[in-house]
Amino acid sequence: MLQKLLATGIALSCITISHAQTAESTQTTSTAEAAATPPEEKKPLISFSGSADVYYRYDFGKQAGNNRTSFTNTHNSFALGMASLKAEHQGDKIGVVLDLGFGPRAKEFTYADEGITQAIKQLYVSYAPTDWLKFTAGTWATHVGYELVDPQLNRNYSMSYMFSNGPFSHTGLKAEVSKGKSGFMLGISNATDYRIPPTDQINRKFILAQYSFAASDNLKFYLNYVGGKNPDTSKTNQFDLVMTASISDAFSIGYNGTVNTTKTWDGAKNESGKSWWGSALYLNLDPKPWFGLTLRGEYFSDKNQFKIPTAGPDGASLFATTLSANFKVGGLTFIPEFRVENASEEIYADANGTGKKSAGSFLLAAIYSF
Repeated sequence: MLQKLLATGIALSCITISHAQTAESTQTTSTAEAAATPPEEKKPLISFSGSADVYYRYDFGKQAGNNRTSFTNTHNSFALGMASLKAEHQGDKIGVVLDLGFGPRAKEFTYADEGITQAIKQLYVSYAPTDWLKFTAGTWATHVGYELVDPQLNRNYSMSYMFSNGPFSHTGLKAEVSKGKSGFMLGISNATDYRIPPTDQINRKFILAQYSFAASDNLKFYLNYVGGKNPDTSKTNQFDLVMTASISDAFSIGYNGTVNTTKTWDGAKNESGKSWWGSALYLNLDPKPWFGLTLRGEYFSDKNQFKIPTAGPDGASLFATTLSANFKVGGLTFIPEFRVENASEEIYADANGTGKKSAGSFLLAAIYSF
C-alpha cells in the first residue's frame, strides 16, 4: 500500500513539474512575440502645419502698377506675404480642416469677405463612408489651375495671370469618387469666392466638376470645370486643363490651359459670350536636393478687356516669362526671381508714366514652412 502511495506521489510531482515548465515556456514565447511586435502608432488628435513668407520686389519701370497679378503689388520695398496655420483632424471616416491666413496675401485671396472671415482660407468637414467615396462641405481652395495660394507649394513666387483671374475658393458641397486610375468630383457652391453671397443673390449657385486620370505614377491629367451665375447677373463657364509629368528624378514638366466665357446682362437678357484665355508651361529642374530652377512661360489673351483694360478697342494679349531659383535650408526656401512681360498694347508705364509694351522686375522671397 505504501509503495502505491509513493508511486502515485511521484507521478503527480512529475505532472506538476511538466505543467509548470510548459506554462513557463508558453509565457516566455508570448513575451518574446510581444517584444517582437512593435506597438501600434497612435495618430495625433490634431496635426498642425503652417508657413510664413516675406519678399522684396523691384520694378524696372519703377511702377508698382506694372504688376497685374496677385500678391506682389509693390515696388522697391520689403513686404509681408502671409502667415498661415493649418489644423487637421482625421478619424477613420470623418475629418475636419481649419486653415487660417493673415497678411496681404490672405486678404487678396478672400477679397469677397469682410472682418474676421478674411482670415479663413479653408474650413471644411469631410466624410468618407468607403475608401472610394468622400463628401466635403464648407470652404476649400479651388480645384482649377496649376498654382496654389500657399507660397511653399509653388516654385515661382509671383503668380500667373490665370491664377490671378481664375477662381480662388468655393463654399458648398462636393462628392469625390476614385476608381482605379480615374477620379471624379462633382459639387455645388455659392458664386465663386463668396462664402456668404449678397442677400438678393442667395439662389444663384455654381456647378463644380473635375475628372482626373493617372496614366502612370509620373503622368497625370486634370480636366476642371466651374460655371454659374455671378452676383452681377453675368454667367460664367470656365474649362481648365492641368498636366504634370516627371521625366526623371531631376526634371519635370507642368502645363495649365484655361478658357473663361462670360455672358454679361444687358438689362433684359444675357448678351453673347466674351472670353479670355491663357496657357502656361512650367519647366522644373532639380540638380541638387537643396537647389532647383523653374522657368514659367505664360501667354494670356484678353481681347474683350475683362482683365486687362486698355485704351484701344481690341484689348490686349501678353507673354510673361519668369525664372525662379529655389534654395532650400531645412524648412526655409529662398527664391530669387526675374520676370519679363511683353504685351500687344501699352499696358505698362515707365518711371515718367509714359506707356510702354514691356515690363520687368526682380524679387527675392523667403518662405518658412513646417
